Amino acid sequence: MGDSLIEEKGQYSELYKILGYVFKNDGLLREALTHPSLEGNRNYQRMEFIGDRVLGLAIAVWMYELYPDADEGGLASRHTNLVRRDACAKVAEKLNLGNFLHMAKSSEDTGGRKRKTILADTCESIIGAIYLDSDYHTAEKFIRRNWKDLANNVKVAERDAKTKLQEMVQAKGKTPPVYTTIDKKGPDHEPVFTIAVKVHGEGEEVGEGYSKRGAEQRAANLMLERLSEAWKKNT
Repeated sequence: MGDSLIEEKGQYSELYKILGYVFKNDGLLREALTHPSLEGNRNYQRMEFIGDRVLGLAIAVWMYELYPDADEGGLASRHTNLVRRDACAKVAEKLNLGNFLHMAKSSEDTGGRKRKTILADTCESIIGAIYLDSDYHTAEKFIRRNWKDLANNVKVAERDAKTKLQEMVQAKGKTPPVYTTIDKKGPDHEPVFTIAVKVHGEGEEVGEGYSKRGAEQRAANLMLERLSEAWKKNT
């Protein structure tokens, strides 16, 4: 990748150096960097959809190669750790993608450039844009280059809070926890969910998050902490 070619590409020349890839179609990159808060503009959501699938396949093949002695469960668990939002957000932070986002001032003023959910979405959309601008092999090279440290140190994923809570209450002979959305506020592109989890005979706990899954996990974690403490005293 020649420096002269990068300089010719104008506004994204700095980002091309960071990505290690020069787009043939700058429009794809701009779309991948456009937050949904800019109404009337094509935003990154469709490319995020593509990038998520490309990332999933690339990581699956990579885990198969890196861990030849791991069984299906071990591969799946490592795969989960590497494609989850936290991993994508870490890569986005390393690449400083937040600095290049196009977003409404209202979203920027509320910390949008540093919000992990937005950074994770942007990272996936960049993968999708590279795939659409070139091919799978090029996107895979980008993924392996930027996920290298994570992949070499990935561990089998721990069970999440919802899974732990369900196993705990079922071990006590109780019915599974019930999750209910009790509030949703904020604009469609940046919603905040409030979700309650109820365990029969044990009341409820409430969690908030920028996604339903995140709010459910927070509520489940609070319930886990309370029940663990309460049931420990009764043993």
